[in-house]
Amino acid sequence: MELLAPAGTIEAFEAAVESGADAIYIGAPAFNARALAKHFTLAEVAAMIDHGHKNKVKVYLAMNSLMKEEEIGKAVEELAALEALKADALIIQDLGISYLARKFFPGLRLHASTLMGAHNSLNVRQFAEMGFQRVVLAREMTLGEISKVHAQCPVELEVFVHGALCFAYSGLCLFSSYLGGKSGLRGRCVQPCRRRYTWGGKGRGSGAPAGYLFSMNDLAGLELIPQLHKAGVSSLKIEGRMRSPQYVASVIKAYRLALDNPATPEVLTEAKDLLDQAMGRKSSLGYFKKAQPADIIAPQHSGNIGLFLGKIEKVTANRAQITLKESLNLGDRLRIHQEVSGDRQGFTLKGLWQGKVALDKAKAGSRVQLDLPPGAKWGDSLYKVDLGERRQQASRKSIQPGLFSKKVAKLVDPRKLAQITHFLGLPVNRPSSAKTREARTARGQVPPRPQRQAQGHGQTHVQAQGRRSVPQVQLPLEWWLKIDDFDSLKVQLPTPPSRLVITLSRHTAAQFSRQQKRLTPYRRRLIWALPPVILEDDLEFYRESILRLRSSGYNAWQIGHIGQRLLFEPAVEDSSEPEGRYQPAGGKKRRSKQTPAERLLLFGDYTLNVLNSMSVQALAGLGLNNVQLAIETDRQNLFDVLSHKNALPMGMTIYGLPPLFTARLDSSFFKYDQPLVSPKGEVIVLKQCWGQTVAVADQPFSLVPHSSELAARGVAFAVVDLSHMRPRPDELVAVFRQSGQPGRGGRRLSTFNYTGTLL
Repeated sequence: MELLAPAGTIEAFEAAVESGADAIYIGAPAFNARALAKHFTLAEVAAMIDHGHKNKVKVYLAMNSLMKEEEIGKAVEELAALEALKADALIIQDLGISYLARKFFPGLRLHASTLMGAHNSLNVRQFAEMGFQRVVLAREMTLGEISKVHAQCPVELEVFVHGALCFAYSGLCLFSSYLGGKSGLRGRCVQPCRRRYTWGGKGRGSGAPAGYLFSMNDLAGLELIPQLHKAGVSSLKIEGRMRSPQYVASVIKAYRLALDNPATPEVLTEAKDLLDQAMGRKSSLGYFKKAQPADIIAPQHSGNIGLFLGKIEKVTANRAQITLKESLNLGDRLRIHQEVSGDRQGFTLKGLWQGKVALDKAKAGSRVQLDLPPGAKWGDSLYKVDLGERRQQASRKSIQPGLFSKKVAKLVDPRKLAQITHFLGLPVNRPSSAKTREARTARGQVPPRPQRQAQGHGQTHVQAQGRRSVPQVQLPLEWWLKIDDFDSLKVQLPTPPSRLVITLSRHTAAQFSRQQKRLTPYRRRLIWALPPVILEDDLEFYRESILRLRSSGYNAWQIGHIGQRLLFEPAVEDSSEPEGRYQPAGGKKRRSKQTPAERLLLFGDYTLNVLNSMSVQALAGLGLNNVQLAIETDRQNLFDVLSHKNALPMGMTIYGLPPLFTARLDSSFFKYDQPLVSPKGEVIVLKQCWGQTVAVADQPFSLVPHSSELAARGVAFAVVDLSHMRPRPDELVAVFRQSGQPGRGGRRLSTFNYTGTLL
């Protein structure tokens, strides 16, 4: 198996090469899912690829961030440069970047990032069909599930075997984005899952500490290497592009030892000693052995990296007293965890004292005073995350990026870039698409989009069966109602929806068998939706349910993951043509032999993470009939995408409680349907749905007041999602009354990122 190392700095890259890595992955400039780290320049990338290849080490570029519309031109330039530099592979999340790479840069080998959510064999098969030569599996998969995938999918499988674990399924976490626009899918996660939570609400138990409920222990699968090999894994991936060179060196040496000396107890002991020197978090086997591991979270611990030095006993100015649980030296790298706020801050120790005597080092058990950064308080925790002497050794580097400056300056043929950008309809230096359209409209080149007028409020009444009449309040665009429980149909509808969307689960399937008559009014406009996560053992339930419902005439479906299109084989029309010419209207489609009544309609949910027009083009080529834009988009990016000549109608979810994270874990210390409050006052509620744990905000978000603007810009349909909530009978009537009235009346609800900025 390949041993794949992380590197977030040149020093870490050199450490990985020297320690025995077979391959190293680094962040592509500006498009990687560790955007909070320092970006490499192209000269640095070129130097590392050169150094790696000279040492027979492959270099993969993680270009695994979602791409906004205004970034398409920059992505084309970067893809061209990485192909010219002969990167060994590109790790991708965004469907639009995948589309660009396959269409214009066939020399690039593609790996599907774990952020693409490959958690079953269908998803892996789909990525293989799309041209990916390797798939990085979801961290939540067991060894048994990995084996089943390997048996069905002729593609290389890569798994994370060591390092940090996210609480949520990768690719389905909106937590950081919802709380301030810093998207984890764009590499800017502020890790709200690492915060300490308290039970909220009223009554008994309110205000009681819940702990670090979502702060995962690190993964350490060293002892499972033989079983991973047997399961069909091709590459063992170490997490840690934000970690130090010393961490990378220790972990890679440990796994190199274990790989080269299988089934040798003495070597395994030596390898574990090396891992202890890495100063990581408390470790577990993750999900490899159990689908519900008991040791994956320790809610009483903060989940900080490093060796615990102790708690601050006294603070005077910026000097704190502490009784050391580990030895300490000047120059060591430390991290302080502020228990009240949950904030963390790293610093280098520059002052160590015992009374009035300055020290160079101190032993465990000593009571000492340390110089700390401002803000430290009594009770805060202190961790040692690296040694001063190791950091000095790592500062010496042999890779010289300056030698490659001239090479990268002439790397890409500007004529090729001009041809591609012209082919895509992009200016070379692309300004905001919305501004471009306004300029062209002013010159008379493009007719302005029609302004759709909102209907008058309360002008007519709809008689609800068995209930009093309800005032009709219309949105200025087609709207769909989405539910995950038949009881939500008891809500008063301000105006009939164009479509009713029901999430298919074991719960709704059982309801459907008992209450089919309730769906009679929606028979011709009903869409069954699939959840974004379907585990391997649940695939058979969904296959049988889809077959049964389609035989009853239900042919409109919404998919939550692109791999779910394979559940509809052979009916799905695949018009993808990665080797052919660009088809602006969605490509050449196979003629369907089905009658219009039998024709399959596939719609894309917002969980497909569509943030740009190239992703829309990719989905059109895969046979979808419409798609929703990513729910975390901001207004400007939304307008930029809509200003493009898109291959599919596009909708938006404009009201609901979207899962802020979706997780496999169902822990004994979780309390469902009770509020949890973070140190920053953020309130979330845990719920169980489609076999998973989700967290939602305590209040829904709403773009209903902005619906006239959305209609005018070309949004084809709007989804009002009542999933994960118990709506009041009159809730939708009250919500719809705010249509076209941003900032006026009613509850002031979050607009997610729409009126802010998605970072």
